[in-house]
Amino acid sequence: MELLNLEMEQRRYRQEQIRWRRDKVQELSSKEYNQREIASYLKIGIGTVNRDLMYLRQQVKENIKKYVDETLPEEYNKCLVGLNSILKEAWSVSQQANDSRIEKIKALMLAKECYAMKLELLTNATVVNDAMRFVSSHTVAAKTEKYNAQYHVTLDKDGVNDIQRAYEGHNRQQPTTWTASTNNTIF
Repeated sequence: MELLNLEMEQRRYRQEQIRWRRDKVQELSSKEYNQREIASYLKIGIGTVNRDLMYLRQQVKENIKKYVDETLPEEYNKCLVGLNSILKEAWSVSQQANDSRIEKIKALMLAKECYAMKLELLTNATVVNDAMRFVSSHTVAAKTEKYNAQYHVTLDKDGVNDIQRAYEGHNRQQPTTWTASTNNTIF
């Protein structure tokens, strides 16, 4: 039991070290240090710096994708719902303002501002759509790269993809190879 606790503690300590190192790599990279300078400064190998930077880039991509897929549409919707609620209340106040022209004018000005904000949000919906399309296209591109690597896709001089996939059947000494050509990107 103590051995298990010791192993868990060591693993936790090692993860903290890696997290600290990656934070330092990111900090130094943001200060325009190149990989060799970061490696020298932290007294680690360039390969470790490269892997840390790749890991950090992947984390950023995942965070952006999550933001665009989940947070941004939700916040966008909250803004529209809030503006609709304010707009409704402004119209209600303008209708109920007995003889106070000032209250009525303020309520109508608020309604006008809400309409302007809604119009801006709705016309800028293309920005949200473009961001979502961007993330989706990069997701498809990443899947395509993974597929191409998995099936050894190469591009001939004529621009045609050749797919070569070895299938090892019962006789592992004699793999069967299929070759197919396509004119478009493989998904």
